Amino acid sequence: MPPKFFPTRGHLLVCQGQNCQARGSVLLSKALWNHLERASLAYYKQGGTLRLTESGCLGACSYGPTLCVYRHRGGELEEGWYAAVDFPLAAKVAQAVHEEAELPEDRKYGP
Repeated sequence: MPPKFFPTRGHLLVCQGQNCQARGSVLLSKALWNHLERASLAYYKQGGTLRLTESGCLGACSYGPTLCVYRHRGGELEEGWYAAVDFPLAAKVAQAVHEEAELPEDRKYGP
């Protein structure tokens, strides 16, 4: 039997590199995961659309915790990179992805 497919609107990655962990990325990831579950935003919840993954280094080691988001929007892949992420910003990014709204500009860097 093939695995069940869960459609998603976006994928959030929280860096777990050594420098980001020293700046709280482990707690950020856990808090964001709990938020996605409680708000039914997690991809496996009814109406949920988001995936969350702990990642390796995202390249902003002096500015962590770092969050990256990928989503398809307007037929193209959109990405957002965020530095010095706290829980309120992470929750705001997650909500924007779920609602297919513009990504927040606060602490955004990169492409």
